[in-house]
Amino acid sequence: MKLVYFAWVRERVGRPEEVVEPPAEVRTLADLVGWLRGRGEEYAHAFENPRVVRAAIDRVHAKPEASIAGAAEIAFFPPMTGG
Repeated sequence: MKLVYFAWVRERVGRPEEVVEPPAEVRTLADLVGWLRGRGEEYAHAFENPRVVRAAIDRVHAKPEASIAGAAEIAFFPPMTGG
């Protein structure tokens, strides 16, 4: 699946996107974030407070418990403010 990172999440991870194949036990967004945090210091820093980072599965906002099965793209971004 393709992961896309926006704003400060991208800056902390150090790349705008990547293609990954998480292990079979990674089934939800929360599982994916936990797996990513274990991939290195930059990911641990980007996802140090998972409640702050928002996600979209195939361009639809999703909650941490959402299944990632069959997802083509998952995007991670900080909360947005109006203005």
